[in-house]
Amino acid sequence: MIRISFSQLATSVPLVVLALAPAAAAERTFESMVAASGQLDIRTSDGRYVIKPYSAAIMETTFIPAGEAFDPASHAVVLAPAAVEASVQDQGDRIEYATAGIAVTITKSPLRISYTYKGKPLVAEKRGYLKVRDDVATGSKDINKGEARELDAIEFALDADEALYGAGARAVGMNRRGNRFTLYNKADYGYGATSRQLNYGMPIAMSSKLYALHFDNAQTGYLDFDSRKDNSLTWETIGGRKTYQVVAGDSWQDVVGNYTSLTGKQPLPPRWAFGNFAMRFGYHTEAEARKTVNQFALDDIPLDAIVMDLYWFGKEVKGTMGNLAWDKDNFPNPTGMIADFQQQGVQTVVISEPFVVNTSSRWQEAVDKKILGTGPDGKPLSYDFFFGHTGLIDIFGAPGRDWLWDIYKGLRQQGVKGVWGDLGEPELHPTAMRHATGSADEVHNIYGHQWARLVAEGYQKDFPTERPFILMRAGYSGTQRYGIIPWSGDVDRSWGGLQSQPEIALQMGMQGAGYMHSDLGGFANPVEDDELYARWLQYGVFQPVFRPHAQEEVPSEPVYRNAATKALARTAIRLRYALLPYNYTLGFENNQRGLPLMRPMVYEEPGNPKAQSMSSTYLWGKDFLVTPVMTKGATTADVYFPATAAWFDFYTGERHAGGASKTVALKAEHIPVYVRAGAFIPMTAVVQTTRDYNTRRIALHYYHDASATAGSGQLYDDDGATAQAYEQGKYELLRFASVLKGRTLTLNVASELGRQQTRQPRAFDVSVHNVANKPASVKVDGKAAAFAWDAASKLLTVTLPANMAAARSVAIVL
Repeated sequence: MIRISFSQLATSVPLVVLALAPAAAAERTFESMVAASGQLDIRTSDGRYVIKPYSAAIMETTFIPAGEAFDPASHAVVLAPAAVEASVQDQGDRIEYATAGIAVTITKSPLRISYTYKGKPLVAEKRGYLKVRDDVATGSKDINKGEARELDAIEFALDADEALYGAGARAVGMNRRGNRFTLYNKADYGYGATSRQLNYGMPIAMSSKLYALHFDNAQTGYLDFDSRKDNSLTWETIGGRKTYQVVAGDSWQDVVGNYTSLTGKQPLPPRWAFGNFAMRFGYHTEAEARKTVNQFALDDIPLDAIVMDLYWFGKEVKGTMGNLAWDKDNFPNPTGMIADFQQQGVQTVVISEPFVVNTSSRWQEAVDKKILGTGPDGKPLSYDFFFGHTGLIDIFGAPGRDWLWDIYKGLRQQGVKGVWGDLGEPELHPTAMRHATGSADEVHNIYGHQWARLVAEGYQKDFPTERPFILMRAGYSGTQRYGIIPWSGDVDRSWGGLQSQPEIALQMGMQGAGYMHSDLGGFANPVEDDELYARWLQYGVFQPVFRPHAQEEVPSEPVYRNAATKALARTAIRLRYALLPYNYTLGFENNQRGLPLMRPMVYEEPGNPKAQSMSSTYLWGKDFLVTPVMTKGATTADVYFPATAAWFDFYTGERHAGGASKTVALKAEHIPVYVRAGAFIPMTAVVQTTRDYNTRRIALHYYHDASATAGSGQLYDDDGATAQAYEQGKYELLRFASVLKGRTLTLNVASELGRQQTRQPRAFDVSVHNVANKPASVKVDGKAAAFAWDAASKLLTVTLPANMAAARSVAIVL
């Protein structure tokens, strides 16, 4: 989407240090307590605290000032508090409220609250909630007039060496401590290596001490990660509920898993979402779209989706937003086009925005049906921005929601399989605007969240068996539960733009949004750099969604690049499809456990300060170690190999010991990728479209090493389309295990079948890497089997013929 700077309309927020001077100097003190109904109620000199566990690892604390009513509504939390056994002890000067995991200590005078997990200190409030004055407002020009305003704030004490993550999508360095972030979703057009404010501003802080603090209030504000260098974490907001949750765990996997249990797990997307997308700004005509889809087939480059930008509903960028109906001049037969694409295994996705300009064919309809946000006078509030004089759909009210869903429903009935929600911060959102549930600043950060909810709930109601595809540029804590596919906005086509992408995706995965990805190749500015394009696509193989997209002056589709660049892109895309069994299983693990697809090095080595700040190398799932090439003309790259395992070069098989950094030589054909010793990597034959994918023959790679006496992996399979297939029992789950005992290496495959699934015959082509000597014998399912062994590559290969057995085995005497 093309953008301009809105400096004349929306002033960016300067960085300031806010002095936390309390409006009232009196210290809060304890008065009484009641422990009942699964919570602890503390009466204080100026209000009450309600403290309740959701589980042994999740504790919620709410402060309700005297004279205020409790607001029970959370936009983030969906977990119901469990019946958690908790003890209460009054020890005179303090109260101890403890579960088997998190314990809360309430010091009585002055009142202070601190938290531990299994006896380990986590975090502590400094002074509790207080009122502060802020000379810089958080939102658009309407509220940024320089006058002071009052904010609610709370401060927490940090350890001096604590690394911090969170605050949504930013690019400031993996360890975000030392920064003060504005919690106001905002586009940053053409950003490069750094961006302090992007489209997802989440009120969550995560610590290297293995806890998260989630501030359960969507209103605009700030999140300060110790910018004053006084070991403080501070959250500030313009108003609303004063609730936060402390989430703990024994590992990063636990912390993120517990957080996504609290805010909702991501549904598994349709399998075609793991394939390759054709996308640009934009396809002007049906003929252009058809030519592009056909060219992928001619060039033998797999393709699963084509995405239509603004021109599907208008001939011009300006003046047509809100039409949301096919331009019949340039798309005379959209239903036929969509059907033809589906015959080729290619799905159609179309863009939509929340703005309706007054020159749109639907403007009067929008006014008459009262679907637009209003001004204080109750009339539709309209204003100028780049695309025309506009109103904004009020998706918080039933008229706006119903109107927009009816459009999406009609498109789905035409065959459209995906919703693309753009500009959903919203990009320009005047403070004077009123919505059905609050003012602009109160609901701004959950606009994209509610938009995704609208689509997800519409599918559940009208297309309940289908998995929606919801590409959305803005969201909030918990939006992942609606199946959102977020992307990192209009990044610059530059090496700096590429350099910021791993950090953004890794951070967002830690915060629950596991499918965060980038416009591959970069979006903004007509830069034609073939090396940059190839390296970005090579990185894209190991990011959650493979979707090149850019302004049309320089093509984003590989089929329109020169022969050498196209060849590199084809290699990358075909590898993406060969890895479908592994990648789709990552989606299943994200759905079940909240595990990100891209995982930061701190997951692997949480106590290693080097890992805590690293995003240049990361984990793809559990078993791939990836180092993107992000510098022009680079001939070498520095790779850190975690000490938790030995690692094998995915392309050459070379072994690298863990716990060391190494400078490796680069090749144009691929980026450095390594596999963990003891890992199983399931792969498959490349298909032109995921429609033709199946798991009846799997290429199963095992990476043997003397240090790996036991290994494990899995492969999840279903039909790729049915909503909640796993919950319905329409799945098969293969579990792989290895045991090295003496000279015998045994590999086992066990099949778990859902109650509504029928087992199909399956063959395995097993490749065992790093076998230094020819094996003395190989048995398949207990019987001697033929095998091949290559001394140069140290590769053993053996085939398990197709059968329907629930358990298979390979026993190798080395």
